[in-house]
Amino acid sequence: MKHTEQKIKHDLNLGHNLRALRKRSGLTQDQVTAKMQLKGFSMTRSGYSKIECGISNVSMQEILALKELYHAEFEEIFRIIE
Repeated sequence: MKHTEQKIKHDLNLGHNLRALRKRSGLTQDQVTAKMQLKGFSMTRSGYSKIECGISNVSMQEILALKELYHAEFEEIFRIIE
């Protein structure tokens, strides 16, 4: 049986929250993708930009790695913007 990576359906809240957390951490998109690549993810700056813009989906493994990278809580990542 082939293992496929499940992606979390993206929405604008998630992308906005990830952008805010990245900026809070003082990191550029290039720095984030370099750190993600060191963790074994094949992520490009363009790909990460699409996640922040709500164009691309993101895997749970990527969410967990970004949570660790940003020293964030799940509530901060999945916060609904009103």
